[in-house]
Amino acid sequence: MNVFDAIHQRYSYRGEFTNAAVSRSDLRKIVDAGIQAPSGCNAQTTSFVIVDDPRLLGQVAEIVAKPVCHSAKAMIVCVADWRPAYADVSFAVEDCAAAVENLLLAITALGYATVWLDGVLRTEDRARRIAALLGVPSDKTVRVLLPLGVPAEPGTPREKLAFEERAWFNRYGG
Repeated sequence: MNVFDAIHQRYSYRGEFTNAAVSRSDLRKIVDAGIQAPSGCNAQTTSFVIVDDPRLLGQVAEIVAKPVCHSAKAMIVCVADWRPAYADVSFAVEDCAAAVENLLLAITALGYATVWLDGVLRTEDRARRIAALLGVPSDKTVRVLLPLGVPAEPGTPREKLAFEERAWFNRYGG
C-alpha cells in the first residue's frame, strides 16, 4: 500500500479485535516507522515499549479501562522524554505526535487497526501506573497508547473537511 492510500484508509478503531496475532516482525516494522519520524533538533525524545505478553496486555487493559484494549493483541506505548532539545525548549509533544502518525500509517498499511489513546492516560494516574508496570523511568512519561490487532469489524475513515475549507495558497482564507 502506498503512503497516500494509507493516509486515506486510516481510521480510529474502537471495536473488538480478532484472535489473529500481530507478529513481532510486523511490530518491529511498525515501531521502526515511528523511530524514523522527524524530531526537533533530532533529539529523538520518543521511545517505545511494545507489549505483546498476554498477561501484561491484560494488566494494561485493566488500567486503561477502554473496551478496545481488552482484545488487543499488542500495544505500543509511546514514552516522552521531556529533556530540552533547543535552549530550554523540549519538543517531546511534537516528536511523539510525529512518531505516532508514522505508527498509525504503518499499522494501516500492514492491515491492522488501532486508535490513538492519550486523553485517558491523563486521568486517574493511568500514565504513571502503566509506566510503573512497564519499568519506564520516572523522568519519562507514558504519553500515547496504541492498542492494535486485526479488526473484527470493518471500519471506515471519518469524513474530513474539503481542502478548500482548511487550506489556502498564500493567504489564510484564500
